Amino acid sequence: MEWINGLFTTHSALQTMVLLSLIIAAGLALGKLHVKGISLGVAFVFFVGIVAGHFQLSADKSMLDFAETFGLTVFVYTLGLYVGPNFFGLLRHEGIAANLWSLGVIVIGTVMALGLCLVLPVSLPDMVGILCGATTNTPALGAAQQALEAAGQPSGGAALGCAVTYPLGVVGVILAMILIRKLLVKPADLEPRISMEEDNTYVAQFVVINPALEGKTLSQISQKSHIKFIISRIWRNGEVIMPLANTQLHINDNVLVVTMADEIPSIEILLGKKIETDWNKKKIDWNAIDAQVESRVIVLSRRVLNGKHLGQLHLRDTYGVNVSRIQRGDIKLLATDDIRLQYGDRVTVVGAPEDINHVEGFLGNAVQTLNEPNLAAIFLGIMLGLALGTIPLSLPGMSAPVRLGIAGGPIIMGILVGSLGSRAHFISYTTPSASLMLRKLGLSLYLACLGLEAGYQFFETVVRPEGLLWIGIGFALTVVPVLIIGAAALLTRKYDFGTICGILCGSMANPMALSYANDTLKGDSASISYTSVYPLGMFVRVVIAQVLVMFLV
Repeated sequence: MEWINGLFTTHSALQTMVLLSLIIAAGLALGKLHVKGISLGVAFVFFVGIVAGHFQLSADKSMLDFAETFGLTVFVYTLGLYVGPNFFGLLRHEGIAANLWSLGVIVIGTVMALGLCLVLPVSLPDMVGILCGATTNTPALGAAQQALEAAGQPSGGAALGCAVTYPLGVVGVILAMILIRKLLVKPADLEPRISMEEDNTYVAQFVVINPALEGKTLSQISQKSHIKFIISRIWRNGEVIMPLANTQLHINDNVLVVTMADEIPSIEILLGKKIETDWNKKKIDWNAIDAQVESRVIVLSRRVLNGKHLGQLHLRDTYGVNVSRIQRGDIKLLATDDIRLQYGDRVTVVGAPEDINHVEGFLGNAVQTLNEPNLAAIFLGIMLGLALGTIPLSLPGMSAPVRLGIAGGPIIMGILVGSLGSRAHFISYTTPSASLMLRKLGLSLYLACLGLEAGYQFFETVVRPEGLLWIGIGFALTVVPVLIIGAAALLTRKYDFGTICGILCGSMANPMALSYANDTLKGDSASISYTSVYPLGMFVRVVIAQVLVMFLV
């Protein structure tokens, strides 16, 4: 039996792996249990870790630090990579308002902490640590400790306050979201209004009746119009015509147009009468419409084409085909000449079958190569993200520089690579299954290490005279701001509940609560809003922690 005891008690790399694997396996199994319709999913790993720590199960400190850092870094980087392709578009529409709501959570919590510090027997350094734990923000704790040491003040109380309040800080956000859902959420609020499965294209049929277009080529019409659209088919006198740049339009031509939904009224003015046929149903056999024209989806797998504009390929002139749409992940984009192609794009090509065969060879269409995750690019991105997180940012009036840290740097780098990587010909394509597995693996490792560290002295600290007071304060600092802002944002009826949950989780830097939201809600709106508010929210909390110490201690 000694060899079994050695697996759990003798500190080594092997023992650390065994212990973390046991915690993660048990946590994921228990996380599948539903109590009154509620389950915690991967979040249960954290609680199993606390129990393991309480029963004196421990691991080598350096090994545990590595596993925790690695898990958190992999999770936040792949999360940023996942939402990156659609991030900046959503940021322009929803991001500013979402960040304002997030700042509301931060401001309310900070004001509450200062107010409680005045009326309760808690010193400001201890209160800063409690606030960091309540908001699950260890980078802010590190910044506060540096500021305290620079001011000649002890930092042990801040660290202890953070350790005591951290577990309920994690759980408090989940409890607040459950409470809001039970009391305020209507069934319509559960339907996602922001989704990664977004179709940015719309297909419509028109009859040309505008006399000004008679005899004009498609190239001439496109140059004189600000509207972005693609004509994929022309029906004239019972025959189908493959439209090219020099194809002339005539009165009574029937044209099939691919554009964006908000451009339909403008195109109707330009062309003429819109035919009331639904061309946007999920299941349409495009190849059954015309025997002479085929519509085929081709995967872009030639690495040399990554980052090139579609117009640079001259597919229409060279092969006599049209590209109508491009599917990138779960997003469908209009195939305009200025769109920048990415490795793994699924390109919809319309034309004669023999012409499409030639295009297929040019684009690659090697589907099998896409099944292999591009791990080299992932680890290179993680390295760049960690480097970004260590860059010191000096702010006026602050004695110590601010850093994005091991969480902020990788998530920002993931967003940048996912959205802009093709401009630098950086291939960031990752299969959906590989991306999901990396996110789950990273988060599970992070939560197992976090729980194991928190559980070691958690119960002993709770029974100390100040322990229960600190926990109560921390719980209030977690729950009250989330309830206030969550209820206010929901009552505006501008956001679905998943988006609000993502804003709340991002403002509290709480990946475990995000995982709970993803496991219990439909769609990806929680992840999208989380990544849009997380970088700024984390940065502001790090700054606030140092400001409180430097100007009030």
